[in-house]
Amino acid sequence: MNPDPATAQAAPQHANSRRRRWARILIPALLILLWVGAGSVGGPYFGKISEVSSNDQTAYLPSSADATQVQERLSDFRDSEAIPAVVVITGDEKLTPEQLTRLSDTVAALPQSVPNVSTDISPLIPSEDGKAAQAFVPIEGKDTIREATTAIGDELRAAAPDGVQVYVTGPAGFTADLVNGFSGIDGILLGVALLAVFIILIVVYRSLLLPVAVLTTSLMALTVALLVNWWLAKWGLFMLSGQTQGILFILVIGAATDYSLLYVSRFREQLRITQDRGTATKQAIRGSFEPILASGGTVIAGLLCLLLSDLKSNSSLGPVASVGIVFAMLAALTLLPAILFAFGRAAFWPKRPHYEPEAVAAEHGMPRGVWARLAKRIRERPRPIWIVTALVLLLGMFGASQLDASGVPQSDLVLGASEARDGQKALGEHFPGGSGSPVYVLTPEADLQRAAQTLIDTQGVDSVTVVATDSPSGTAPVTADGVQPLGPPGTPAPAPTVSRGDVLLQATLTDAADSDAAEQTVRSIRSELAGTSALVGGVTATAVDTNDASIHDRTLIIPVVLLVILLILMVLLRSILAPIILIATTVLSFGTALGVAALVFNHVFDFPGADPAVPLYGFVFLVALGIDYNIFLMTRVREESIAHGTREGIARGLSITGGVITSAGLVLAATFAALAVIPILFLAQIAFIVAFGVLLDTFIVRSLLVPALATDIGRKIWWPSKLAQGKE
Repeated sequence: MNPDPATAQAAPQHANSRRRRWARILIPALLILLWVGAGSVGGPYFGKISEVSSNDQTAYLPSSADATQVQERLSDFRDSEAIPAVVVITGDEKLTPEQLTRLSDTVAALPQSVPNVSTDISPLIPSEDGKAAQAFVPIEGKDTIREATTAIGDELRAAAPDGVQVYVTGPAGFTADLVNGFSGIDGILLGVALLAVFIILIVVYRSLLLPVAVLTTSLMALTVALLVNWWLAKWGLFMLSGQTQGILFILVIGAATDYSLLYVSRFREQLRITQDRGTATKQAIRGSFEPILASGGTVIAGLLCLLLSDLKSNSSLGPVASVGIVFAMLAALTLLPAILFAFGRAAFWPKRPHYEPEAVAAEHGMPRGVWARLAKRIRERPRPIWIVTALVLLLGMFGASQLDASGVPQSDLVLGASEARDGQKALGEHFPGGSGSPVYVLTPEADLQRAAQTLIDTQGVDSVTVVATDSPSGTAPVTADGVQPLGPPGTPAPAPTVSRGDVLLQATLTDAADSDAAEQTVRSIRSELAGTSALVGGVTATAVDTNDASIHDRTLIIPVVLLVILLILMVLLRSILAPIILIATTVLSFGTALGVAALVFNHVFDFPGADPAVPLYGFVFLVALGIDYNIFLMTRVREESIAHGTREGIARGLSITGGVITSAGLVLAATFAALAVIPILFLAQIAFIVAFGVLLDTFIVRSLLVPALATDIGRKIWWPSKLAQGKE
């Protein structure tokens, strides 16, 4: 008996339909399980960042820098890699012999009472005025500096009589300050950022489940990005620091939330015109894939330009943050769609989007509300709007010349109270300011006296010594007459330590090691030693080399970032003129943000200046992220322009994307503002510049300047694509 042809055809169709139904269930479930599993593995790594990170400035310099080469050779001249803490003891009156004896005994006993304190400790040295004393206490192990400096201070304060103050400063003291400053990244920073985003999402969506879904997406993206970056740092592919870690956290949370907002907007649109959530998911992914990919790709391209940096702290941030952006895009395009598919319209409860294709058709795809009214005003009077907006932004831009981004003293890197800063001030009142942080000069043995004489003759140098292993103190003074004996007349002078034909001189500066005067002294020393084989290093030289490298990076990388993003926009928008206009408006927005920031830093917060990397970081983030919002807007404008003409397309694009882009801008501004909870000057300045700049870009540039300027230009904005000859 022959089978019924209709039945035979229906059987495989039924099987295919059943497979599709199972696939629709299994694929989202597997995606959710995959992300949750990866997040579970990566979660514990939040507490392990310190194992692969470093805040040592010398480690960030290129290997060719003088300070780096000297640092690498220091171990040839001393037995350990200990970091010196400078203990400063001051009294209201002159310190009595009894007080000095008691404190000297406590200092000498520190190696027994405080773990990781080296036995190579100096005696307590009184000042000439008798009102202070200092000692150099080496601390073994960078991971124990915070605990050791705290314990040293506690021990000495317990032994100090009334009217005597104790400070722990020097390289170890300032390092402990930085460690304390960055200690809140894993907890406080992340908690504040997530709370700020959650509150904004609650206000935007007036829903409980949807903000949880979006935050889960962002947190999973961050956790997996952290896991990958931890292992890449462990394998030595790049460096992590507290600064990089903080920016990674904020960037991933902000970017993943922004991309999620774009997807949610598309998903909501589709739920109004289709009853099937599978179809809505597919169409939402299709509609958001290109802008999310273009946006993330633009940010990654801008970040990877940091690889051109001479500073490892900058060059490492590029790939570290790029990994974060990759997982932010993946999470927004896989995990969030899977979660929203699982819940469907219930995810928006209590304001569920209804299936209402007739209402959508009646709106002609143009939503009503404040953004539609704004689009109408811009279309009616585009030229006055963009001219006035541009003039206001230009006015704010003039303040950028007031930003002093030539570097800040190490003592000002940490905001708020600082024992190391107070100790440095007390040290400078009674001793040479550079005590404990000498300038190192590595020179051939044959040039010892010539290099020493150069140091002696340099204004700003208090004393010069040479490392000598047969000296009880490890060093011997050097004068114009050569290396001086340490004993009575007739005692032979200690022989300098020689390593690979070189000797190591130490110069104590009269000014604090992190002061402008000390940096000028180092530059003078280098100038006088130019043409010789001598290398100049130490804390001050490291700061000089870091600032010089930062200025070089800023000059090189900013034009490269502009060019790269311009090329990406040309490919994305199939136009030359539109990308040029978008880049110009974003640069104008950045300049205004920098100008306002300079005025606030100088006259409100009274900051001592800024690191040279602050304008660079601000530029990279604001240009890359500011272009994000222009991409969200202009990709939709182009889509609408193809169907309705350019000016109508601009109005529609602004009306449709206005709400989601504004929400995204608020989220990103809030996450970057959260950086201000970390008491580090650099992060506080980046927090203000980027947060203010994003709000400026979202509410002024993208809402007024770009649509008004594009409307005034009309279809020619798409030149030279075919759309430039299309409907006006």
